[in-house]
Amino acid sequence: MRMLFTGCITADAAVREIGGTRKVTGFTVAINDHFKDREGAKKTLTTFIECSYWVNHGLAAYLTRGVVVEIFGRVEAKAWLDSENKPKPYLACTVKDVRLCGTGGNARQEKPGVAALQGAAANEAASGAASTNDDDLPF
Repeated sequence: MRMLFTGCITADAAVREIGGTRKVTGFTVAINDHFKDREGAKKTLTTFIECSYWVNHGLAAYLTRGVVVEIFGRVEAKAWLDSENKPKPYLACTVKDVRLCGTGGNARQEKPGVAALQGAAANEAASGAASTNDDDLPF
């Protein structure tokens, strides 16, 4: 089922090579649902989704712990077997599109974050490097 969801990255993304010819960027997104139980106590339910992004591996540098992302992709329920051969369910998403939304309270600043990405884009646009000449357009 295709879904759009927003959550926080739990650990820095990792790019892995598959079969020597393909690469995949893997990361986990946590989605918090806040609610009150019958007694009125505040509760939080956290859902973790394992994400696989097969397209833009350069984005992995920006997919760091604490970054808030909006994900569009195909989500499915899967299971793995624990040491006692009992199935453990989890959610997996094959990501079609990622949008960086900002940083959460836990975000580390060692790697470039969303502000750096947006700042670089703004600097490029201001310098005119991003502008195109009408002669360069394919139509």
